[in-house]
Amino acid sequence: MEWRLDDDRPIWQQLTQQLTRRIITGGYPPGSRLPPVRELAAQAGVNPNTMQRALAQLEQEGLARADRTAGRLVTQDTEVLERVRRAEARTVIRQYLDAMAALGYNPDRAAALLREEEVK
Repeated sequence: MEWRLDDDRPIWQQLTQQLTRRIITGGYPPGSRLPPVRELAAQAGVNPNTMQRALAQLEQEGLARADRTAGRLVTQDTEVLERVRRAEARTVIRQYLDAMAALGYNPDRAAALLREEEVK
């Protein structure tokens, strides 16, 4: 699995976002076990404490839970998954609309262009 990290914001936040995306897109299916902290940290090339902070954030958001015997598990709560998926979608939509506004398009015209591309 590929990790993309840059200097624009804290690493733990980037890790949290990437893990969140993997969860809501099924990379880590509901109820599945997440890899251990050290394994994820080694894959991402980060300090285990940084990865631990990202995983703790996932727990706070309800996307994962700690189980003493099984490690961390992805939530099976479909409402939580859908809420987070919609929030991510809104972020993508906002980025699209902001980029289109920078090109001089209002939201209605940006939506029309999107529909045109969908038809192709």
